[in-house]
Amino acid sequence: MKLRDVPSACPRLWRSLPVPPAELRLDLVLSSGQTFRWWESSPGAWTGVLGGRVWTLRQERDRLWYTVYEEEEEDGDACPDKDGDVCPTGAAEPDSAETEQILRDYFQLDVGLPALYRAWGAADPLFRKVAKDFPGVRVLRQDPVECLLSFICTSNNHISRITAMIERLCCAFGRRLCHLDARPVHAFPSLSALTGADAEARLRALGFGYRAKFVSGSARAIAEGLGAEGLCRLRTVPYAEARRVLCTLPGVGTKVADCVCLMALDKAEAVPVDTHVWHIARQRYGAVLGGRSLTPRAHQEIGDFFRGLWGPRAGWAQAVLFCADLRKGQEPGRRGRARGCRGQDSHGDGAP
Repeated sequence: MKLRDVPSACPRLWRSLPVPPAELRLDLVLSSGQTFRWWESSPGAWTGVLGGRVWTLRQERDRLWYTVYEEEEEDGDACPDKDGDVCPTGAAEPDSAETEQILRDYFQLDVGLPALYRAWGAADPLFRKVAKDFPGVRVLRQDPVECLLSFICTSNNHISRITAMIERLCCAFGRRLCHLDARPVHAFPSLSALTGADAEARLRALGFGYRAKFVSGSARAIAEGLGAEGLCRLRTVPYAEARRVLCTLPGVGTKVADCVCLMALDKAEAVPVDTHVWHIARQRYGAVLGGRSLTPRAHQEIGDFFRGLWGPRAGWAQAVLFCADLRKGQEPGRRGRARGCRGQDSHGDGAP
């Protein structure tokens, strides 16, 4: 493996930890609409922002290799390293234990995936049939503020457009971290950056449309209410309470709230439901659910159905099936479903 075959910003040092493909597939997890901050910077190498740092990750057999790039000084001063790459000055050497723990936490590597696949497959023949071709799909544990504000942008949207919107958001409001091959990389904006008097107007100018008032409004509601720390503390409350609190925020309906509960607030039982998931429950699983539309009652019934089928990590099982469905939609000759909220379809959520 050519460890230098990555963007030329100046990686501090390559390190690795043991992670077999059955536990994690970067190409499946980082491109399936859970997060919008990673891109394939070279074949098999994924670069993105995590914890206010810029990383490149790649897998080689049973190892996950990673490096963290130095952050630029505020004035942008930089110096070349011995290979001629531009290395920003002034950053401290990342602590290996700290960086490894960040990755373990983000990918939730303490959760053994093969045993879960076996349990889900034993309970669900459809899962067993689909999942054999999609190992290593796990749910990320993201920063709650970033996850929430990102998924507000998924209403009536698709993954490639959401990714571009989040990039513009970070470039306009976030702190610049470094340049990779002349590409500036920014941190996700702070709450304070998104609560200014002109934030909504600037977001509209960036193409956020009606979502602009929900992004700035939710940022302001969090800043003036729970705070980022309070939002993070929702990890310790029951799932129903966390979802209730999230649904009080501007632009957040049940679907987005469930995405945030699952991917940021440790609610592995949360099953984000859109019309596609609703149809799957009715048509593929024969679930008998009341009503002809996706009402709050239907949301609850569908979630309860899948929790009964897959158990306490039902949201993880759904992530596998969604990833498989997304990949099949991207096959040549087929029209892919471009959905946000781990792929919402064209139906909005709490944002008229």
